[in-house]
Amino acid sequence: MSTSPSALHCLLRIIYELRQVGLPHLVQLGQTLASWSQEIVAMWRFTRNHGITEGFHTKMELLQRQAYGFRNFENYRLRAKAMCS
Repeated sequence: MSTSPSALHCLLRIIYELRQVGLPHLVQLGQTLASWSQEIVAMWRFTRNHGITEGFHTKMELLQRQAYGFRNFENYRLRAKAMCS
């Protein structure tokens, strides 16, 4: 999914207007957005996140707490595959 040029134009216009308002807090917000503008555009361009990985990690941590004392690694492995499939 790509960012439309109008959305980028709108962001740049908002940043410009905030920096021209004259109110100190809004000017500071405009300066902050301007300094982070490349990161904001990258966030729009690359919308992937680590949600799936974090979900698997949470399940594995839960299983590790539940499996305390397992003596057979094969049982642990099979349970992990069952939880994450």
